[in-house]
Amino acid sequence: QVQLVESGGGLVQAGGSLRLSCAASGRTFSNYAVGWFRQAPGKERVFVAAVNGNAGLTNYADSVKGRFTISRDNAKNTVYLQMNSLKPEDTAVYYCGITRYYNDRYDHERYDYWGQGTQVTVSS
Repeated sequence: QVQLVESGGGLVQAGGSLRLSCAASGRTFSNYAVGWFRQAPGKERVFVAAVNGNAGLTNYADSVKGRFTISRDNAKNTVYLQMNSLKPEDTAVYYCGITRYYNDRYDHERYDYWGQGTQVTVSS
């Protein structure tokens, strides 16, 4: 069993920044790729960013490329999502999840565990 806990969400004005954290416990964290997804009200959960187990590979949705940065510290069992130049359309609940295979990173149904989510609200 793996527990994932997101934190760092909140209310920020457009153009501002937030850093989300995803803390994991329970298994060998470095064996898993980690992805961030977001879900706005009434919409599907969509891919935001992912990092592989040793942090050598990262990938971003086009909508956040150049503004968001994903990183991980395996010694702390934690993955971060630095979000800069936030826009109102970034408003959503952000979830982190883990998957055994980095190639599965885009498909939320291929993830094994999820956190409870953290709300990000960007005001205009």
